[in-house]
Amino acid sequence: MRRARISLAATALTTLALLLSPATAHAAPAQAAAPGDTVTLPVRDALQNLPVRAEDRTGYQRTKFKHWVDADRDGCNTRAEVLKIEALEAPVQGPKCTLTGGSWYSPYDNQYFDDARKLDIDHLVPLAEAWDSGASAWSAAEREAYANDLGDERALIAVSAASNRSKADQDPSTWLPPYTDYRCQYVTDWIADKTRWDLDIDPAEQAALTDALSACPNPDITVTTAR
Repeated sequence: MRRARISLAATALTTLALLLSPATAHAAPAQAAAPGDTVTLPVRDALQNLPVRAEDRTGYQRTKFKHWVDADRDGCNTRAEVLKIEALEAPVQGPKCTLTGGSWYSPYDNQYFDDARKLDIDHLVPLAEAWDSGASAWSAAEREAYANDLGDERALIAVSAASNRSKADQDPSTWLPPYTDYRCQYVTDWIADKTRWDLDIDPAEQAALTDALSACPNPDITVTTAR
């Protein structure tokens, strides 16, 4: 079971907190929110609030998103932090945050694993997709905060290496999780993550998300805006 990360990784948010103003909780439209505000609204409304623009990958390099970092300097980098948080059975932590044992669930393909080496930590909205959708204009510190976002449990997820590499940098117009029962959660979380980071969507992505949500409930999502 995935667990909330804010309480478990509060110190790791120090870098991100530098980018945010003090939080004020309210339920305003996403485009009216200031950095650090908490926004609650139905997911279909959140989708309608996302700006629709053509994507541009000019200048993208994965190295422009520094990861994995050890933001709280406890010896465990972001990858290890996610593995510890999402473990169904806690792994044993050894020197230099070496993890042995433990078990995990990969919701993309409905598989269980007892070896962390078979898992990737997926950026739900891939780094290249974030770049295309607005992150190309961010500072290096903002891109680092995005790439290591432990402040929202939807941003980073432990999944099978095979499913993550099948997804690569695709958006929902060309890739959805092979486990169909997870697709509503996936597109809901995708919209939440784009709302959190004030990222655009392109027309094909908008159409795919709208189509996917037509077969899903319309739950409220609550997002603390990072930008």
